[in-house]
Amino acid sequence: MKIAMLQVASPREESPSARRSRVGRMLTAARGADLVVLPELWAVGYFAFDTYAEQAETLDGPTVTAARGWARELDAHVHLGSIVERDPHGRLYNTAVLIAPDGEIVHTYRKVHVFGHASRERELLTPGDALEAADTRLGSLGVTTCYDLRFPELWRSLVDLGAKSVIVPAAWPAARLEHWRLFTACRAVEEQVLLIACNAVGIQEGGVELGGHSRVVDPWGTVLVEAGEKEGITFCDADPALVDIVRADFPVLADRRWAPPARTDHVPRAGQ
Repeated sequence: MKIAMLQVASPREESPSARRSRVGRMLTAARGADLVVLPELWAVGYFAFDTYAEQAETLDGPTVTAARGWARELDAHVHLGSIVERDPHGRLYNTAVLIAPDGEIVHTYRKVHVFGHASRERELLTPGDALEAADTRLGSLGVTTCYDLRFPELWRSLVDLGAKSVIVPAAWPAARLEHWRLFTACRAVEEQVLLIACNAVGIQEGGVELGGHSRVVDPWGTVLVEAGEKEGITFCDADPALVDIVRADFPVLADRRWAPPARTDHVPRAGQ
């Protein structure tokens, strides 16, 4: 499949509406791709915490509606990254959305591990509590979001649900760029998946610089492509069939024998 990853900057002076229009124009260059991927919370800007409540939307709101139009126009699967979603009870989530070429929503994922370090995401947003893979014409696709890269148990659960390719929208800071490279490679190898990670770029609220360097990593850990730190589209040709080949040739997942059961009766000893 041909993958197009669009790194997006979210400057404070640009409204989400203007940014959606600009991104739509940029995506005309992605024509011919089978899968288009955008970063985490690019419409509102990840670090624009004070605007989360104001800019929150539903799954029929302006960002998803625009992305459904892009999918139809490009005849491609579009993973719009994520939005600040408001549910019927007023709770806010960091929700990733995958749209099929006919414009229909085929997968949503509410970020499970909301970030608290130098971030208000944990304060403002509700963690998700569900995980699933989507069967598409591109194969079985799963999604995790940014900070989720640091939690391998979530990834192993996603693989157990059948995921063979995993999309990772992110707003990962440049200060921890080497962690980004490490975890994207590690998760691809240990879970034997095709990993497609699209990161945001630019300076956001509080002077935080986002790292870019969106990348595609195959199940052997080979980096098929890595973008730079600028806004723009990066293309990659990848073969999802390689996942089955690698899993058959080097059957790490099939060789797994045991995982410790969850304990509910543990009482910490003094000093623990």
